[in-house]
Amino acid sequence: MDETRELAVVTGASSGIGFELARKFAENGFDLLICAEDRELDAAAEQLSAVGDGSVTAVRADLSGSGGVDRLYDAISATGRPVDAAALNAGVGQGGAFVDTDLADEQAVIDLNITSTVRLAKRMLPDMVERGKGRVLITSSIAATMPGSFQAVYNASKSFLQSSAAAVGNELKDTGVTVTSLMPGPTETEFFERAGMGDTRIGRSDKDDPAQVAEQGFAALMRGSGRVVAGSAKTKAQEAANKVLPDSRKAQTHRRMAEPGSGT
Repeated sequence: MDETRELAVVTGASSGIGFELARKFAENGFDLLICAEDRELDAAAEQLSAVGDGSVTAVRADLSGSGGVDRLYDAISATGRPVDAAALNAGVGQGGAFVDTDLADEQAVIDLNITSTVRLAKRMLPDMVERGKGRVLITSSIAATMPGSFQAVYNASKSFLQSSAAAVGNELKDTGVTVTSLMPGPTETEFFERAGMGDTRIGRSDKDDPAQVAEQGFAALMRGSGRVVAGSAKTKAQEAANKVLPDSRKAQTHRRMAEPGSGT
């Protein structure tokens, strides 16, 4: 790594929005330290190495447990460099009726989406505040704005991230450190397949381009914005509507999109 360059850390970087965020950092002159738990990480690192002229370090770790977070943070510390920007993007979903899904699957959503983000932020933010410089992007979702019928725990996890990002960002407003919440809508990634939602209306619908989402998210991060609704005009319109619709209406709308079998 070139210590004259800025260093960015991106989690969930092997594919989808995370990979595209990492690409934006590389295109804009950052060295990269990327993390994911799957085998796609090495291929992603190879592709990202061809972007720009910075270095790419890959750390394979399961962030849903404290051991994975420790492994990632140890790798960051081993660089001997400060983190200038971090995209805390790792996440997972789970579709299905709450009374039918396995507790272990729902707990995995909480562990990765919420707990790992809090653990990493607790490690990274104090260092940034001490330096008086740093940017953190937390991937929430427009799912945070509506009760998630048939995705009850997932939507709630994104609401947690949205609320905590806004709160911590306010706490740090005079420190030189910014926290940005990225709120994409349904995006063309592996998310819905992995969440077991291939037969739902939302799973089969047209979705936003992850490169577009990442571009808008990166721009908001660099501006120091508190949050950005990223993606298509349709996604932005949905978020605007959710500001005024009652929860009961939003829950019913979500049900029509996410109920198992709704896409057949």
